[in-house]
Amino acid sequence: MAGTRKPVVEVRRSQRRRRTVSAYRDGERVVVLIPDQFSRDEESEWVDRMLARLAAREGRLARSDDELLTRATRLIDLYLAGYGARAVPTSVRWVTNQNGRWGSCTPADRSIRISHRVQDMPEWVIDYVLLHELAHLIVPSHNARFWALVGRYPKAERARGYLEGVAAASCAPLPS
Repeated sequence: MAGTRKPVVEVRRSQRRRRTVSAYRDGERVVVLIPDQFSRDEESEWVDRMLARLAAREGRLARSDDELLTRATRLIDLYLAGYGARAVPTSVRWVTNQNGRWGSCTPADRSIRISHRVQDMPEWVIDYVLLHELAHLIVPSHNARFWALVGRYPKAERARGYLEGVAAASCAPLPS
């Protein structure tokens, strides 16, 4: 690809690290953490793997508002089709100012906002969060009728568990 160049990679070996490999961006540089006992071939293989993983992760983070709206439309068709225009939002967008909740919905203006923290999560979790907010367009509260709508999503309980785990791991309160 034109304009794409391989980033500067710094490999840090650790005697304490046994099997795990991780990588992160530090400015323009990518730092790859590997076990000290890895051979040069293993190092090279893992650097390539971790660069690919970072690129995939960053691609997910680049998800657009348009893609989110397309996803919402698909979820409405699959799980909320009987509600017609009541289930259709006026806007769906990613936001960076929601750190205490996964998403929010304002039924009065039919707008939905999804936290940027969800962007890097698996597709089925994003779908759950989005369907949760879409259901608020039909039932604003968290009553039994609301949960019945959300429960139409086959991976609802699994996604709730995933989100609870993420919240617990970050020592954050559990958003509803």
